[in-house]
Amino acid sequence: MVKIRLSRGGSKKRPFYTVLVADQRRSNRGKFIERVGHFNPMSNDADPGSRLVLSLERVDYWLSRGAQMSKRVSQLYRIAKAEEASLA
Repeated sequence: MVKIRLSRGGSKKRPFYTVLVADQRRSNRGKFIERVGHFNPMSNDADPGSRLVLSLERVDYWLSRGAQMSKRVSQLYRIAKAEEASLA
């Protein structure tokens, strides 16, 4: 099964997550199909858009193809959708 999930990067106590589309049998740091965004929980910029960047079109594409989102990615997806709706 194809999953949309987070892959942790960054250094100790400074996490940075990449949102990946990958086969669930692969490790989080292993081979992936596509990178669809990133999430920086430690971002303290004045611009809240730099904290979460997610390609909603690509996520929707993979969901239409049967991919499943992890619990945390589904929360981030809802946040990104709400931000997009507020900008429009």
